Amino acid sequence: MRDTEILELYWAREERAISETQQVYGKYCYSIAWHILYSKEDSDECVNDTWLRAWNAIPPRRPNRLGLFLGTITRNLSLDRWKEKHTMKRGSGEMTVALDELAECVPDRRSTEEAVEAAELERMMNEFLYTLPERDCNVFLRRYWYVEEYNEIAQRYGMKLNTVKTSLFRTRAKLREHLEREGVIL
Repeated sequence: MRDTEILELYWAREERAISETQQVYGKYCYSIAWHILYSKEDSDECVNDTWLRAWNAIPPRRPNRLGLFLGTITRNLSLDRWKEKHTMKRGSGEMTVALDELAECVPDRRSTEEAVEAAELERMMNEFLYTLPERDCNVFLRRYWYVEEYNEIAQRYGMKLNTVKTSLFRTRAKLREHLEREGVIL
């Protein structure tokens, strides 16, 4: 089923919207939750909560890209769940490592509490990502959006482990430079 058809089901308040969403985006959302939580139960719960949030948000919202909309909800719910649990045992500590790596070049969200500042930072991040070659952008997103481990990324793109690490190091350095040029204080 196409996104437009699924959205029409939400707008008509037909419960079938949830089962269609699960069928089309279930594995995608579960993958996002899994790479953050590394727990089947927690991942399943976050995905189910995603469907509820989508049901409550559509309408009045009509997302342009349903997959991105659902992925963002899942990711935010999973990060909240991870913060609740916040133990190094979960996910082999991958979430902590990934966040620490990004902390070098992105300011702490608590320092950008104002919604306008957060939106501006998001705009700058997206602007930066569009400047990257496709593979570099994909590797960066796989690490910091999907929280995949280095070896998973290396396998996915047929790269050596050290090449992945080097690519991410260089991309973070470029991001830092980009944000500094834009006036973001790090």
